[in-house]
Amino acid sequence: MLLKNHSKYILECGTDEAGRGCLAGPVTAAAVILPEDFKSLMLNDSKQLSEKKRDLLKPIIETESLTFGIAHVFQEEIDKINILNASILAMHKSITKLNPQPKFIIVDGNKFMPYKDILFETIIKGDGKYLSIAAASILAKTHRDMYMNKIHEEFPMYNWKQNKGYPTKEHRNAIKKYGITKYHRKSFRLLPEQLKLDI
Repeated sequence: MLLKNHSKYILECGTDEAGRGCLAGPVTAAAVILPEDFKSLMLNDSKQLSEKKRDLLKPIIETESLTFGIAHVFQEEIDKINILNASILAMHKSITKLNPQPKFIIVDGNKFMPYKDILFETIIKGDGKYLSIAAASILAKTHRDMYMNKIHEEFPMYNWKQNKGYPTKEHRNAIKKYGITKYHRKSFRLLPEQLKLDI
């Protein structure tokens, strides 16, 4: 059973990102403040749930949360500032969209930078411990998947509809065959050393 709050504050938001390890597309973050009486037996870390369950939970979270925010940081920015900074920036941007703003922030993982002067705590595997981080993980994942499905139409040969930009064998074989697109992260190792690509 996931816990409701980590702090004594009612306006506590959970934040998480999706797409950090991908070769293409944005890193996407979400921030969520849930009401005090929010309950869900199905809600869990998005990685533990099927796509069908995530898609069922998305409208429930968006309807029942006090407030939520979603933000993409795209590949050009990732290449400029690195993936860790881009992930934190995406989380900051998603928190900016919350109304009301939180009094406390709980973050999945172990890295974060202060947002304004709001107290925060990083929690390793937080998406499996706290409802608001689990809810944020589901919104980040579902919104990023929607974006990858959209750009799949432009470049179907990479099958982003299926692999969502992750470094699957199929995705890497497509990079080897067709080269890279404007959506690929040029700062990432897109192919193993033995299949090096001239960029």
